[in-house]
Amino acid sequence: MNSKKPEIMRLVGTEGNFGEPAGLSRDWVVRIVRSVGNYAEMFQRHVGSKLGIPRGLNQLWTNGGILYAPPIR
Repeated sequence: MNSKKPEIMRLVGTEGNFGEPAGLSRDWVVRIVRSVGNYAEMFQRHVGSKLGIPRGLNQLWTNGGILYAPPIR
């Protein structure tokens, strides 16, 4: 929420109106992540801890996985 990076500011709703054209509030991303967590947190909660499956290819591409999220504009 305190980031000065424009792409992060757009995502969390502190700059621009990213969600408004779709009828969403400016902070819709923040509300979702606060409610259910990010992908890593959800994976660990539902797959990693319950089934003992490592993330493997379900990691970010920067960590050797195949997950890549294109920039949001």
